[in-house]
Amino acid sequence: MRGLAFVQIRHTYEFVRVACLLVWLSFHYGHAAVFPGERWESVPASAVNMRAEGLLSARDYALTGAGSGYITRHGKRVLAWGDPKKLYDLKSTTKSFGAAALGLAIKDGKVRLSDKAKDLHPAFGTPPETNAQTGWLDQITVLHLASQTAGFEKPGGYTPLLFPPGTKWDYSDSGPNWLAECITLAYRRDLNDWMFERLFKPIGITSADLTWRKNSFRPHLIDGIPRREFGSGISANVDAMARFGYLFLRRGEWNGQQLLTAEYVDQVRVPVPASRNLPVVKPEEYSDAATHYGLLWWNNAGGSLKGVPRDAYWSWGLYDSLIVVIPSLDIVISRAGQSWKRQKGAHHYAVLKPFLEPIVQAVDMR
Repeated sequence: MRGLAFVQIRHTYEFVRVACLLVWLSFHYGHAAVFPGERWESVPASAVNMRAEGLLSARDYALTGAGSGYITRHGKRVLAWGDPKKLYDLKSTTKSFGAAALGLAIKDGKVRLSDKAKDLHPAFGTPPETNAQTGWLDQITVLHLASQTAGFEKPGGYTPLLFPPGTKWDYSDSGPNWLAECITLAYRRDLNDWMFERLFKPIGITSADLTWRKNSFRPHLIDGIPRREFGSGISANVDAMARFGYLFLRRGEWNGQQLLTAEYVDQVRVPVPASRNLPVVKPEEYSDAATHYGLLWWNNAGGSLKGVPRDAYWSWGLYDSLIVVIPSLDIVISRAGQSWKRQKGAHHYAVLKPFLEPIVQAVDMR
């Protein structure tokens, strides 16, 4: 009888645990997914259980750097400022668009995170020729390139390797730019055309909303194909940025189409396990970045922003261009403009606190 009682208790526990999980999911994701058409539906903050005061506080802080922004909840726009059609040079926010391109390539079976970059790109890593002399090029994987652990120096051109792959975390444009070339060669297509076809057009982004410049650091063509950058290079408006963020909030699904796999999105938004304990090059600039960087997206998994949910993640470029996704609150935020003022010696994330925390605090959890 004891064994039977134990089994009954265990089954009861499992039932309660699953029931609680379903209640939690219902609370957070109980709203049927709403997708914007040509325009976002605009509603007052109270319609999505938010308080306007916090949103206005975030907007006012954002405007210390001028620019434009959107705040959305449950697929509806609750606040906007600036010009929604103005294109901004997004700088490193381009990296997160590169993460989407990688997700498509993985979904298509063209690329795997474990693939050696040299197998995808015969000339990978050179010039400079000194990189070949290190003996490290053959070890670099797609995962290293996507997680800032490949070892390439920062600038977007042809830069030297600073350390063996997987031994340090170092923020780089050159590494992601090599990744862009690997994907270009896998498809043998201009990534601009391919991304519009596969992702941008399906989510309502047009060429008037987003442009991708010619490569500014390397020759324009690779094997006769336009060579794009992931390190930087995309200009977009905040409407397009919000749509892109909303695709990730919905775990790669857009109005019935699974454009990216949910599993890939889940992997992108959390720290890479192999990177968590790596030393950070230039910690005075990037603090403990290795603990809160996924696949070309930043995140709050380490709790550095104490007033922001740990499942929050974001793209982040020079001039503080941001696409912020907070799954537990069903929120997407986009912002572009000029840089916010920084305090010398402050944590890398400190500049985000006055912007993100008021938005989170504006959510009425009753």
